[in-house]
Amino acid sequence: MQIDLTTDGHVHTKYCHHAHGEMADYAEAAMAVGLTRLTFLEHLEVGINYDEATWLSEAEFAQYRAEGEALREQYQGRIEIGLGVEVGYNPKRALEIREFLQRHPWDRVGISFHYYEIDGRHYNVVSRRKANLEPLASHGVERVITDYFATLLAAVETLPGTVLCHLDAVLRHHPEVRFTAGHQHQITEILQAMARKGMALEVNTSGFPHRGEQYPTRAILEEAVALGIRLEAGSDSHRPSEVGRHFHRLPDFLGGDHSVPPQS
Repeated sequence: MQIDLTTDGHVHTKYCHHAHGEMADYAEAAMAVGLTRLTFLEHLEVGINYDEATWLSEAEFAQYRAEGEALREQYQGRIEIGLGVEVGYNPKRALEIREFLQRHPWDRVGISFHYYEIDGRHYNVVSRRKANLEPLASHGVERVITDYFATLLAAVETLPGTVLCHLDAVLRHHPEVRFTAGHQHQITEILQAMARKGMALEVNTSGFPHRGEQYPTRAILEEAVALGIRLEAGSDSHRPSEVGRHFHRLPDFLGGDHSVPPQS
């Protein structure tokens, strides 16, 4: 199963409030490391009760699309520019999410789940902050992981997603994270649902600085390949210097073009 390492399908910009850099900065960085396509994947969240907005407002999405379309023209013939959205699934607001996605064509619709609800408040399951980790741990690490995978499965089955992002990144900063046999079965169910829908699985290289390997693990990637699921590379960049990061470190069994220059 080859993977195209000349394409970075997952980058964020200043628009999402927790990344840095202009869209043009990312395009320039992508060309500098030899990429031929770059897809922006800005965050959509609906109905989330959190202490900061790490996603775009309706007005910001309009600005993002306008700037992205102008960028396509500016860089035509030099690098392909894709405009996408990373959808954080909130099952209570599924209808609104689908309505949003139907308003405009997107080159890529990534599915993820960032915000877990406890007593009416949401907590970020991929955050390193104690304000998120402690309430989630008190709620029960195994329970949160189980609910995370159940929510991802519902998102895959419900939304018009084209790719599933950082599948196994739940509670990535918590020391007690262990996937049980039940969790492994849930992952298999998710992959089977993806295969039925023809959805791709993202190989997210932001995992290398966090845990020394990509998201998801090699075992999950091998299971996905066995099911015929397409794999797509994404750096999950939050600054231009991270575009295409660690692509050269992806497992050899993925094949593809490993000529991308090493990134720190």
